[in-house]
Amino acid sequence: MPKVGVLGSLVWDVIHGRDPAAPPVEEWGGIAYALAGLDAALSPEWEIVPLIKVGSDLASEAGQFLKSLRRLVSGGRCVEVPGPNNRVVLHYRTSERRCERMSGGVPAWTWDEVGPMVRDLDAIYVNFISGFELELGTAQALRHGFHGPIYADLHSLMLGMQQDGIRTPQALPNAPSWFSCFDIVQMNEEEMQQLANDPLAASVQALAAGVRLLIVTVGPRGVIYVAAPGFTKLSDLGGSREAEGGTAVRTERLAAHQVDAIDPTGCGDVFGAVAFARLLAGDDHATAARTAVRFAGQNSTFRGATGLADFLRGNLVGAI
Repeated sequence: MPKVGVLGSLVWDVIHGRDPAAPPVEEWGGIAYALAGLDAALSPEWEIVPLIKVGSDLASEAGQFLKSLRRLVSGGRCVEVPGPNNRVVLHYRTSERRCERMSGGVPAWTWDEVGPMVRDLDAIYVNFISGFELELGTAQALRHGFHGPIYADLHSLMLGMQQDGIRTPQALPNAPSWFSCFDIVQMNEEEMQQLANDPLAASVQALAAGVRLLIVTVGPRGVIYVAAPGFTKLSDLGGSREAEGGTAVRTERLAAHQVDAIDPTGCGDVFGAVAFARLLAGDDHATAARTAVRFAGQNSTFRGATGLADFLRGNLVGAI
């Protein structure tokens, strides 16, 4: 069976203000949302291989969460590391804006560690949940050492961290070098503004570095994608990563689904995971993005990542 590796961080979230009338909520977050999206949307022949480091204080609980997913390869590749797991305290100011403070000690992957783990994989989904999962040199080694498609949600790669753990937006050093490591790149509107004030300039920068599909989530307005010339499906990645000449760049905004949202947490993670799942199934980029928009809308009507995969499959009715 073909395998997709999922590289990111399992985070224990403490969420304030999601429901102003309720006390803070504690639950799994981070890559848990993406795993749920993949678990629900992958075509039947695919398996998920988690490439995740978990702190020893939450390793047992992480194992229980992973066991709840149906599509994980037997055994998995979730590595326990000494020290505390990453934890995040979220304070929602509005449904779209939040303050985030992170703590924990999960180290980045080195190529010596992750290289042997990707040899039997057919695709890789990377989500920079903490922003410290990979250093640039490791990402470059991954690009050179792995020849399948790589999808990356840059997310916290564009967040700095103050001494007290508060995350703040920051520019991405060596952005073209980062872009050159991935076939498909996702970011949100605020993150794109860290690259350039002009979205067109940022898009040109990404495509010039080798990105074949750039996806920007724009909150309740949906998503915007920019596809490089010659790219429609993952099968178009064969051969050179340079865009074919003589064809136009394509772009489109896909409106968000109108739903009675109760929790925006993880919508971008679900979107990216589902989009990649459908690309792996052979969908073209527009069809994959439309399906992902629908799943992200569903996610916003459900609280938390536990049980989310079943909910996205339609096996649970209503939010919890």
